Amino acid sequence: MLSILDRYILKKYLGTFVLLLLLFIPIGITINLAEKIDKILANEVPLGQVLIYYLNFTIYFANLLFPLFLFLSIIWFTSKLANNTEVIAFLSSGVSYYRFLRPYFIGATIVCLGAFFLGNYLAPKASKGFNEFSYQYLNKSRGKDRQQANVYRQINENDYIYVSYFNVKEKSGNNFTLEHFEKNKMTSKITASRIVYNEEDSTYSLYNFNKRLIGAREDSLIYVTKKDTVFTFEMEDLTPVEYIAETLNFNQLNSFIRREKAKGSTYINRYEVVRYKRWSLPVSAYILTIIAVAVSSVKRRGGMGVNLAIGIGVGMIFVFFDKIFGTLAEQSTFSPFLATWFPNFVFGILAIYLLRNAKR
Repeated sequence: MLSILDRYILKKYLGTFVLLLLLFIPIGITINLAEKIDKILANEVPLGQVLIYYLNFTIYFANLLFPLFLFLSIIWFTSKLANNTEVIAFLSSGVSYYRFLRPYFIGATIVCLGAFFLGNYLAPKASKGFNEFSYQYLNKSRGKDRQQANVYRQINENDYIYVSYFNVKEKSGNNFTLEHFEKNKMTSKITASRIVYNEEDSTYSLYNFNKRLIGAREDSLIYVTKKDTVFTFEMEDLTPVEYIAETLNFNQLNSFIRREKAKGSTYINRYEVVRYKRWSLPVSAYILTIIAVAVSSVKRRGGMGVNLAIGIGVGMIFVFFDKIFGTLAEQSTFSPFLATWFPNFVFGILAIYLLRNAKR
C-alpha cells in the first residue's frame, strides 16, 4: 500500500512531468510552424495532413527529449519541496532518505514502461509519418536525394540488387537490377525499367523485364514487357538505409537486424544504435531521477534557480553524450552497445556519488 507521502510525491512526480510536456510541446510546434509555414502554404498542404504531421511531430520529439523533460520536472517540484522545508519535515519524522526515494522510483518505473512502449511502438509510426511529410512537402530536394539514393545492396551470399529510385509511399522503383554470382562469377542478370511491390500477394511486377543467362560460350536473353514474380528479398531491402530502422517497431526491428546480419550488411551499426537506444533511454529515467533528487532535495541559498541551472547543465551534457556516442557508433566500428549505454554508465556513477552526499 502507498502511504500518504508516497501518493503525494508520486502525484507531484507524474503531474509535473506531464505538465512540463504540455507546456513545451506547444512551444515546439509554434517554433516549427513559424519556420515551415511558408513551405506549407507554397505547397498547398491540406489541413488534415498538417494536423497529422504535428501529431507525429509531438510523439517523435517527446520520445527524443523525454529524459530532459523528466529531469527538469523532478528538479522543479523537488526544489519546491526543499524550499518549503517539506523534505526536512519528511526526514525529521523518521523517514530514511532511501524510504523518501521510494515514490520517485515508482514514478520512474511508470515513466520507464511508458517510454519503452512509446519508443518501440508509437514513435516508429510517428517517425515514418513525420519523415514522409518532411520529404514530400517541406524539403523536396532532400526527398529527391533520399528516393534517388542509388541503393546497392547484397541480399545474400550470391545476390546483389540495385535501384536508382525508390518511392516508399508508392512501393515502386526505377532502374532495377538483380545480379547473381556463383564462385565470384556472374551467372545471370535481371534488369527492369520499373519494379512495383504488390502488397496483397507479396509479389513484384517488373516492367521491360530483361534476363541474361551468362554461359561459358554464349549468353541467352529473355525479354517480356511485364513479368510478375517472387523474390527472396523484402521490400525493405529497396528502401534507403538511413530511412528504415527508426520506422520499425520492436519485433520488426529485431527481425530486420537478424536478416541484415545474415546478409553481411555494412550498416548494422546504425540499426544496432537504434535498437539499443530503445532500451537505454527508458532505463535513463531511473538514473536521471536519482541525480535530480540528489541535486534538488537540498535547500540552497540561491533557491530554485540554482537547482534549475545545475539541472539544465547536467541534462544538456547527458543529451550531448547520447548524441555524440550514437553518431560515433554509426560512423565507425565503435560498439553500438557501448555507445548507447555509456552515458547511462557515466551518469549512473554520478548518481551514486550524488546520492551518497545528499543522504548526509
